Amino acid sequence: MNNSYFVTGTDTDAGKTLATSALLCAARQRQLTTLGLKPIASGSEATPIGLRNRDALALQAQSFPPVEYPTVNPWAFAPAIAPHLAALEAGTVLNVARVTQALSDTLTDTPRDLTLIEGAGGWRVPLNEAEDFSDLPRALGLPVILVVGLKLGCLNHARLTAEAIAADGLTLAGWVGSVVDPAFAVDSPRFGANVALLKRALPAPCLGIIPHLATADAPTAQCYLSLDALLPLATQEATP
Repeated sequence: MNNSYFVTGTDTDAGKTLATSALLCAARQRQLTTLGLKPIASGSEATPIGLRNRDALALQAQSFPPVEYPTVNPWAFAPAIAPHLAALEAGTVLNVARVTQALSDTLTDTPRDLTLIEGAGGWRVPLNEAEDFSDLPRALGLPVILVVGLKLGCLNHARLTAEAIAADGLTLAGWVGSVVDPAFAVDSPRFGANVALLKRALPAPCLGIIPHLATADAPTAQCYLSLDALLPLATQEATP
């Protein structure tokens, strides 16, 4: 599971998918192999070939060599509601053992230079009545990347999430700031002070700050990110 990370956010709509797909895109720019996984996704659309989730499709697009959709997103649900509720409505049983077994098989069968597994919502989103999404990286022993949705309240959300990750015995490998509220960044000195506080308070390197983009896609966002803290020196040096 070298170079495999679990990606969580400070909240729903914190910018996880944009940050995850952008990091994968940045790795592809280095001629590295990539894999983006979103094992459980609600809010999926019906298509002639089955349910498809927009976030999972974004990760599939940045996975190279290409993989089939079910590899990226084995559990897709139609309602845009909490995943554990969507699973219950679909008559599907989700638990840590089942999901981590599927992820372990994928990681073994599809080794890549960089693999990112995106969760849903924030750190304590329920997987079922007794287990949370945070139990997945715990079971797999994965380091975590935190995506901080930069808006009013983000300092508290980010620090509490980092504390919860540490309390669960996991390593915060890095964090990405994503401007989800453009008004939050209008006052440059205040915005800079908030980012500076996060850089001091969070016990991991900042991988980059993604501004509010008119075109919020991976190729655009990857320009604001750095992989140096995630990839071993040998991999970095081997990259053209």
